Amino acid sequence: MKAEPFVIERVLNAPPQKVWEALTDNDKMKQWYFNLAEFKPEVGFEFTFNGGSEEKTYVHLCKITKVQPGKTLQYSWRYQDYPGDSLVTFELFPEGDGTRIKLTHEGLETFPQNNKDFARESFTAGWTHIIGTSIKEFVEKK
Repeated sequence: MKAEPFVIERVLNAPPQKVWEALTDNDKMKQWYFNLAEFKPEVGFEFTFNGGSEEKTYVHLCKITKVQPGKTLQYSWRYQDYPGDSLVTFELFPEGDGTRIKLTHEGLETFPQNNKDFARESFTAGWTHIIGTSIKEFVEKK
């Protein structure tokens, strides 16, 4: 199987600074993303959170690998007690009065393929909701 990263792009009706704050300010992240105990947009910062399907919750282990304020946020994404290592990258591009957000999730094929929660379709559904609905509604509300 060829290792194709999952990529989704959407244009949000909000300025890049507002979208960046939604991606990096923990109080704001809790309103649309995951509930993190602590988050700092600094290379080397490690954070964990619980997430998954209705049947099973997974402990996510993440470490920030790249930060370009207002532009790029990248972190490793793996699961406690499971093999596999992936990389999530959020990129922001000014577009008119709004912001184009591009999310890339690389390394999905490194997770156990016999587990439906790690199937590409699972990530596709999750990220499509997060980028297409959750952050969009959060940053576009007045």
